[in-house]
Amino acid sequence: MSGGETPPAATPANARIQQNLLAASERRLLNWLCARMPGWVTPDQLTALGMAGAAMTFAGYAFSHGRPGMLWLAVAGYVVNWFGDSLDGSLARHRGCERPRFGYFIDHSCDAMATFLILGGLGLSPYVRLDVALVATIGYLLMSIHAFLFAKVSGEFRLSYAAAGPTELRLLLIGLTVAMFAQGPEPGWFAPLSGFDLFVGTAATALVGLFIGQTMMAARRLSRLDLEERLKHEG
Repeated sequence: MSGGETPPAATPANARIQQNLLAASERRLLNWLCARMPGWVTPDQLTALGMAGAAMTFAGYAFSHGRPGMLWLAVAGYVVNWFGDSLDGSLARHRGCERPRFGYFIDHSCDAMATFLILGGLGLSPYVRLDVALVATIGYLLMSIHAFLFAKVSGEFRLSYAAAGPTELRLLLIGLTVAMFAQGPEPGWFAPLSGFDLFVGTAATALVGLFIGQTMMAARRLSRLDLEERLKHEG
């Protein structure tokens, strides 16, 4: 769940578009942290820390069978993941030591693995079915693929959709985890699905729908741009 490393210059422009609700506040906090980060801390160490946070969240979910207190390890993992994942690229930009190709490749490779760990761990918990969690993983990765493809063909790298980004998603999952601890894994009125299954399944459906909608909108925009470019050359 990445804060987003800008893609290397392969298109006329590589503008970072981040319009999530917490973007401005988060940016001020990240700038404050970067200015005070000890010199021995490197962006690569922060990337590794972010992955460690994802592993903590996986373990917290996967080992919560009969031990609901492990869910707090998952919550702590989200915080550690945010700290490392959001600060690695920010610190590199703050210090002027960016490695665009390496950073882009490693950051988003780690993001994909972190998503797999977090949602896979959720599916291994007694609170959410594995198939539901895997559909959510597919939905998130579809949106990631859309962002990468659109950055390649348009030069615009979107870090948020529908006023939400990775930070809002982490907060939503933290809230869901706290609710799991408070309520327990019982299916309740929705057996054999739990309320948590329905929540995660609804979010997964929304992600797939968002991918379809954004793909159609982008296709229309790119078709129009291609037509304008061809007319310009013919004129």
